[in-house]
Amino acid sequence: QVQLVESGGGLVQAGGSLRLSCAASGSIFSIDAMGWYRQAPGKQRELVATITSGTSTNYADSVKGRFTISRDNAKNTLYLQMNSLKPEDTAVYYCNAQARIATMPYRYLEVWGQGTLVTVSS
Repeated sequence: QVQLVESGGGLVQAGGSLRLSCAASGSIFSIDAMGWYRQAPGKQRELVATITSGTSTNYADSVKGRFTISRDNAKNTLYLQMNSLKPEDTAVYYCNAQARIATMPYRYLEVWGQGTLVTVSS
């Protein structure tokens, strides 16, 4: 059993910053890749950034240079530092992880958090 809980969302003005956190808990055997996704009103969920169990990262073009994804493997926590926020960044941000649990270490489970709302005003 693995659970992801996001936090850090809120209301900010354009140009401001927020730091999102995603804490993983449960009978974790290992966590491979993790990522942040977002879904704006009336739009489909899209990839924001991903990070491997190491330090390899990937970003959507729309957030490159503004967002930074990182993780603390010892704490099983994922972060997303968001700077220079724009109104178009407004969305529910979801944490995702590819994890293996102790009872089934032979297969990956894809786990999603419930999301945290980020609202950027003009």
